Amino acid sequence: MPGSILGSTVRRREDPRLITGRGRFVDDLTSENDLYAAFVRSPIAHARLGHLDLSRGRATPGVVAVFAATDLNLPARLSFAVLPDVFSRPPLAVDTVRFVGEPVAVVVAETRRAAADGADAVTAEYEPLPVVAMIEQAAGDGEPAVFPAHGSNIALAAAYGGDEDALAGADVVVRARFVNQRVAPVPMEPDVFRAAPDPDSQVLRIWASTQSPFQVRDFVADCLGLAEDKVICVAADVGGGFGAKLAVYPEQAVVAALAQRLARPVRWVQSRSECFLAMSQGRGQEQELELGALRSGELVGLRVRIQADAGAYPGLGAFLPYYTGQMLSGPYRIPKIDYAYQAFVTNTTPTNAYRGAGRPEATALLERGMDMLAGELGMDPTELRRRNLISADSFPLTTAAGAHYDSGDYERALNCALDHACYQELRAEQRRRREAGDRKALGIGLSTFVEITAIGSPTEFGSVEATTDGSFLVLAGTANQGQGHETAYAQVVADTLQVPIESVSVVEANTALIPRGDGTSSSRSVQIAGSSLLEASRALLERARRLAAEVLEASLDDIVPLGDGRLGVRGVPGSGLTWAALTAAASERGETLREEHDVMVEPSFPFGTHVAVAEVDLDTGEARLVRHIAVNDCGRQVNPMLVEGQVHGGIAQGAAQALFEEVVYDRDGNQLTASLLDYGMPTANELPRFETDYTVTPSPNNALGVKGIGEAGTIGSTPAIQNAVIDALSHLGVRHIDMPLTPEKVWQAIRQADGPKA
Repeated sequence: MPGSILGSTVRRREDPRLITGRGRFVDDLTSENDLYAAFVRSPIAHARLGHLDLSRGRATPGVVAVFAATDLNLPARLSFAVLPDVFSRPPLAVDTVRFVGEPVAVVVAETRRAAADGADAVTAEYEPLPVVAMIEQAAGDGEPAVFPAHGSNIALAAAYGGDEDALAGADVVVRARFVNQRVAPVPMEPDVFRAAPDPDSQVLRIWASTQSPFQVRDFVADCLGLAEDKVICVAADVGGGFGAKLAVYPEQAVVAALAQRLARPVRWVQSRSECFLAMSQGRGQEQELELGALRSGELVGLRVRIQADAGAYPGLGAFLPYYTGQMLSGPYRIPKIDYAYQAFVTNTTPTNAYRGAGRPEATALLERGMDMLAGELGMDPTELRRRNLISADSFPLTTAAGAHYDSGDYERALNCALDHACYQELRAEQRRRREAGDRKALGIGLSTFVEITAIGSPTEFGSVEATTDGSFLVLAGTANQGQGHETAYAQVVADTLQVPIESVSVVEANTALIPRGDGTSSSRSVQIAGSSLLEASRALLERARRLAAEVLEASLDDIVPLGDGRLGVRGVPGSGLTWAALTAAASERGETLREEHDVMVEPSFPFGTHVAVAEVDLDTGEARLVRHIAVNDCGRQVNPMLVEGQVHGGIAQGAAQALFEEVVYDRDGNQLTASLLDYGMPTANELPRFETDYTVTPSPNNALGVKGIGEAGTIGSTPAIQNAVIDALSHLGVRHIDMPLTPEKVWQAIRQADGPKA
């Protein structure tokens, strides 16, 4: 049927090359002339940088050159524009190092091994300074400032809703303190960057494993003093980003400068240990919650205070608690919210976006608070949520947190998840185990959530061109790291033009071919770039119809797609023109059949309910996720298979934070989890088969009616799993355990519990 491909399951066209080893990642680019860069990194979290002895590095066999900051003279740059200039970061440390892993020099060699040997040979003198590694240190009175010129360790702060008592009139108030721990992104492909000067065109070509090629291009051009059109950035296949590759990194500017100076291509491939030290990390909040309600369960108000860890050079990570505050209403009618946050500078790796970027932290604290409140009221957690859900006839609405919700049916998603999980049967099994004294305790956890997607940039570029052979070239300003853009965009275009999807090719992440773009983040791609391509396709179809009407000497009203890739006269067999013929006709007129569009859309608000089922061994503290039911609503679905893949990946990352992952520093700023020997990462063996379902509530905020889905799995799963583990122990008097819920933490909570509760 014409148009039926949109909304249908279509296998990802990217997969055959990726699963057969034919992917092209940055380090797959071959060149016999490449040099290799390796960075010398500080082993101390905070110190005055003294004498750098580069001589032994330069004498290392195979080494071409060694540079310090004064040799390259690259400018310091802010990581996030709204922050004070004092936080600007030099690409190589100049006189002070502020975290373990900060680069102080760079070695360039003929081989990767020689570069590493040269970096090991470089020595530096460090005069230790007081270390501020923990939030409580950064926030303490009289503690040293990481940036003395700033006068304090507060990088950014904001508040709203404090004019009146948010808890006034509450019969019951639950108070709690939560830690939303730091996590590392650990992409399959660490950071990789290659720069090659072109002496003929005077253009610097760079290849980056990035989510935002235009941002990297602009950063490199700015640092090197080049015009933007003199830098071309290409993102090849990218082995995972999760927000961390949205950032630009000082190493990128350094490697680009080396290529220019040495007039040879230079590449840098981050090692796994470097990835832990130097790639931005996520989360890192300490949260205080007060949630008030009437005895009937009706919510009265919420008060939240957050202290966030921005790391050594504050950037987007210092701003992300703003999104936490924006999403504090969740799916509930909360009349009053009082929120304030402070983001602190510490001598640790900088934080940045990580899958969900501020929104998972809001859901985590709110859903833990709801479970605690249900326990205080002696009410089933599902009933408390149901009594406070925003009704389906309330949209659009603005919450007490200032978010403008577009559409939703939260109770439908809740009911769907509970039905799928057979919730009452689970509760009956839980009671049976408790009565029998079973040492495998069963816990059921719930998370009902709303998130915001397509934030940060509301616009994106897209264009569609009919080519001479009858195929179509699609350009988009986003960048793919496994989401399936190539397939989804082709579906949108093929559906609109009613042509075979095989005739549509998609190009992203090349600043030489694409005029502009804001990259991939905040689950924005299909709803913004997809909508741009929809509008461009519609415009191209109308233009082709007018051309066909002229060629066929027919009324424009009678020209329609015939469903076989041709345009012709309605009801006249054999009247159709192929797109190749239309392209040729346009060429005779000196025209190109190409349309572009920059769409501007408002954010959307996906939602859903997750139910987690966990078993806890009361003798060892081991918590295991045995079932996970996820009901998500991302509006209309362009490709259900792509949606399913994103949800599965999101649940896995959410489960990882709940049960396994945590970046740990000691008080001297040493990262104790700087390798996969120490940093807990789950495999498929630790996770159950995910059970998924969907409701569909179209968004009115974009032409496709879609909402983002890339982060929803993470946002919904983490608190559901945490709630499930704690619920398994609630009859023992366990009220809360901070993530990750490791066997040791759970075992200690069991030991310290008050004992069985009626």
